[in-house]
Amino acid sequence: MTELIKTPDIKNLKPSHNFFLMAGPCVVENTGMPMEIAQEILKLTSKLDIPFIFKASYRKANRSKASSFTGIGDEKALKVIADVRSALNIPVVTDIHSASEAFMAAEYVDVLQIPAFLCRQTDLLEAAGKTGRWINIKKGQFLSPESMRFAVEKIQETGNNKIILTDRGTMFGYQDLIVDYRSIPIMRSFNVPVVLDVTHSLQKPNQSTGVSGGMPEMISTIAKAGIAAGADGIFLETHPNPAIAKSDAENMLPLKNLPKLLNDLVLLREACLKMV
Repeated sequence: MTELIKTPDIKNLKPSHNFFLMAGPCVVENTGMPMEIAQEILKLTSKLDIPFIFKASYRKANRSKASSFTGIGDEKALKVIADVRSALNIPVVTDIHSASEAFMAAEYVDVLQIPAFLCRQTDLLEAAGKTGRWINIKKGQFLSPESMRFAVEKIQETGNNKIILTDRGTMFGYQDLIVDYRSIPIMRSFNVPVVLDVTHSLQKPNQSTGVSGGMPEMISTIAKAGIAAGADGIFLETHPNPAIAKSDAENMLPLKNLPKLLNDLVLLREACLKMV
């Protein structure tokens, strides 16, 4: 296993022997839910010494059906995320979808996330890089891990070296994804932290209903394999009751299952460190 890259120094996110965690609900559904979820995750991560970045999308721009929920309003949702940041003193991450959104969202968050389908959009990457924020680029489901080097270079050319890469699975036919764990060491060779998204990797996209399916029962398996393969961080979406979630209900982790998962991953990480 290659030498572990230190976790990114984002605001009060301190370097740790542990993986770092990016977690939260898929989208801001209302004004109260993000804070409730963030508080519960923070209790767990503080106990286990896991650096934590709270994640929530302020708007879902990529939906199959026009009738699908997209958000409560951009500025309103961004303020909700920023309130989590200030109240709990933790870094936060959200998606952006166009160059014009980069500086707007950067006023509220510590990390700007580039969605997988947009990871080749040069103007979007350049605008994100120019904000000076950390940039988390999700690897496109259609791209090889080697090709993500060019996305990294686009950010670096803006003078910003605060870059994270996240694998979220690779298309396998029309309605399934697979995780190629070779992607982790390949992308780590670009000298950036690499994260495995263990919930979106289990999506079953392009269903005839217009709503993605998922295999949440495999989250633990995917996450453990990612830690064993050397991932610096884990990304996951969680919800108190995924069945009623307004986005990605089929592949989010029930919040009640998070304690056991994190405990298992910490033990596995400790075992992996002994092998370095």
